[in-house]
Amino acid sequence: MRVSALVIRILRQIIRDKRTMGLMIFAPILVLSMLHLVFNGNDYVPKVGLVHLPEQVENQLILEGAEITTYDDVEAAEEDLTDRATDGYILFDGMTPSIVLEGSDPSVNGATMKWIQETLQPLQQGQGAAKELDIQFLHGSSEMGQFDYFGPVLLGFFIFFFVFLIAGVSFLRERTTGTLERLLSSPLKRWEIVIGYVLGFGIFTMIQATIIAWYSIYVLGMLMEGSFIYVLVITLLLSLTALTLGILLSAFAQNELQMIQFIPIVVIPQIFFSGLFNLDTISEWLSWIGPFTPLYYAAEALRNVMVRGYGWNDIYLDLAMMAGFSLLFMVLNILILKRYRKI
Repeated sequence: MRVSALVIRILRQIIRDKRTMGLMIFAPILVLSMLHLVFNGNDYVPKVGLVHLPEQVENQLILEGAEITTYDDVEAAEEDLTDRATDGYILFDGMTPSIVLEGSDPSVNGATMKWIQETLQPLQQGQGAAKELDIQFLHGSSEMGQFDYFGPVLLGFFIFFFVFLIAGVSFLRERTTGTLERLLSSPLKRWEIVIGYVLGFGIFTMIQATIIAWYSIYVLGMLMEGSFIYVLVITLLLSLTALTLGILLSAFAQNELQMIQFIPIVVIPQIFFSGLFNLDTISEWLSWIGPFTPLYYAAEALRNVMVRGYGWNDIYLDLAMMAGFSLLFMVLNILILKRYRKI
């Protein structure tokens, strides 16, 4: 009897918590639906350029299964390759065609090389014994592994995840213990309180992000082609974004459990649009979500620095977007404090 009474009390408590009930059903459905759309998407179609393609050679090739772009000069092909408009190009100068791959994504390299080998097979058979293809890489190399490509995304995700969680729970504790109420009853203005909390928590989260980035690159051996200073700038801005978002969402939670419940709704979906999965294979009606998530810009900037060796001119737009997210969340935090006090 006493056990049944306890069970009934717990069930009533869960049923009364509409947020918990909703997330128990909605969050798994959301994540599973995204996994379905990602893994059941279209096969990747390589984008290949053909440079100086002779007409007699073109008639021997089966140019299907890829997006083909023809070029009259190598410079134009290299420019598109640098801009990632193509995954690679074939240069038809000499007896054996030479191949140049963009190289930063091993899975794209594999799909591109498979198509190139199948396409050039009739040409090689016409020349007798197959000759070894001359393959060059704009970024990376044939030794580059999956971890080298996914590493920057995972680095950004874990920094974002832990900073978001720690900031949200810590600020929630400030509110539930009455510390925030006492601050709101002081002469401090709302924006001063928000800035103070962001700077206070921010110092710790920046140290955390620096240690994680250093350990990943110099201990775990993640590929690092660019400057570590740029990696620090990216991770610090990402930490600031996660910090301000965590503080913002903590205003809508009453306890730590409710704060954690935001993770499958706010944090987990971002990894699907950060580049961990090829966005070209995701359903078109879903891929537009990526540019509205902070991790999308952080992952692209980290890859540009760590994998492609790019500098400031190639990452400043991504940095500006992350700074914009942080500023937006800070403004919303200031407005949310109106719930507690009007200054």
